[in-house]
Amino acid sequence: MSSNAYRHAMRRRGLIGALIALALTACNPTFNWREWRPEGTPLQALMPCKPETAERSVPLGGSPTVLHMHSCQAGGLTFALAWADAPDAAAVPATLIDWQRAALAAIRVDPALQADPGHRWTTTVAGATLTQGIVAQGTDPQGQSVQTRAVYFARGAQVFQAAIYGPTITDEVRTTFVDGLKLP
Repeated sequence: MSSNAYRHAMRRRGLIGALIALALTACNPTFNWREWRPEGTPLQALMPCKPETAERSVPLGGSPTVLHMHSCQAGGLTFALAWADAPDAAAVPATLIDWQRAALAAIRVDPALQADPGHRWTTTVAGATLTQGIVAQGTDPQGQSVQTRAVYFARGAQVFQAAIYGPTITDEVRTTFVDGLKLP
């Protein structure tokens, strides 16, 4: 084999190896965004991983409420979607306020900061009649620093929370997650 033929064969092997490595990486992305629809609600969402599901009764808006929770982890972040039925549409604002306070307390953030404009962010959810965004820096149950970006929204008497928790939340990940929320 001539030296030119040998170099050509080696470059080709290198190219094939690089293509195989790229293909394997593409098959295992950190964020594998997929459309997901929680049962019992019209919500459409994009999740970066397959969520696990749980339910529990919590006091929201002054009455025991069944909270439907869905969450998964990808890229060192936790993605959570939850929803509940408020007693009626008039109870929605109080229910969302209680929910925000409880979520902030869970990451050891003073719930009174919920009213601080520095902890609010403007966002929208297609089809929602009420939307409120919260941003906070707190501490997780293991004592580690954690950021959260959460959006609370409602349509009719159904209330929702979509949140990301982790050490650092990029704008790209937050935008993909929140822009994927729709109430058709």
